[in-house]
Amino acid sequence: MHHLISGAAGFIGSHLCDRLLADGHSVLALDNLKTGSRRNIAHLQGRERFRFVEHDVTQPIPTAETFDQVWHLASLASPKEYLAHPIETLESGSTGTRNMLEIALRDGARFLLTSTSECYGDPLEHPQKETYWGNVNPVGPRSCYDESKRYAEAITMAYHRHKGVRTNIARIFNTYGPRMALHDGRVVPAFLDQALRGAPLTVYGEGNQTRSFCYVSDLVDGLVRLSASEERFPVNLGNPIELTILEFAERIRRLMGLKLELVFKPLPEDDPRKRQPNITKAKQLLDWEPKVPLEDGLRATVEYFKALA
Repeated sequence: MHHLISGAAGFIGSHLCDRLLADGHSVLALDNLKTGSRRNIAHLQGRERFRFVEHDVTQPIPTAETFDQVWHLASLASPKEYLAHPIETLESGSTGTRNMLEIALRDGARFLLTSTSECYGDPLEHPQKETYWGNVNPVGPRSCYDESKRYAEAITMAYHRHKGVRTNIARIFNTYGPRMALHDGRVVPAFLDQALRGAPLTVYGEGNQTRSFCYVSDLVDGLVRLSASEERFPVNLGNPIELTILEFAERIRRLMGLKLELVFKPLPEDDPRKRQPNITKAKQLLDWEPKVPLEDGLRATVEYFKALA
């Protein structure tokens, strides 16, 4: 199959390229390199079935090639980036999603949207299942990301219902692994960056807020399985093992063998207090659940960051 991927030079997008090429497919990779990096796909350059085009998907897609599968991953996904670029974030979820859907419509291709657990906002239901509508502040500082993804889900469903596009929607929970940007502000690279420098670990609030961490290879496997399914409504993809930020900080200290100090700072506005996926749907429909233990995934991630130093 021939695949079109937006956000292909990003963290998850580059791993998806690896998986599809390993499975024998061909890939046209798009990225405007605002948060993606050529380094993430440098090992793929020169491959016969891989081609990269630097392009912003909020602009018309510059290709007449025919595709079997369209993947829309392009987005400014880290708080540091989307808070600095709210308008671009909203455009990626709106105009960018529509441009990619139009390619799928034109070619009769499959379409998969990578959405986010941020659609649930600061959830009042725990753990979160796909039928929960969320608790999102539509005018808060984080709304540019939350609402861009909620709109992207809505227009994806509209193209399915009214234009017959074969669509899938993945709601991705916290994912980590090699090729994350070390300074993107998310908790895994933030803690690892500080630990590698022997600096104190920064904990926001009291550290009682929870997250659930899924290794990137597990997440990509879920995306591939979802893309082959007949499920049109959103499916949670994430690790249901929940940790408080304080517990996660202790895991980092134990992994690194360091007695790192903890520094506490005020909790950012609208920061979710609980984040844990209910993955019953993914288990039943996709026969999918995460397999990589947190310690193993963190070791691989640490080795990646050490190699960059």
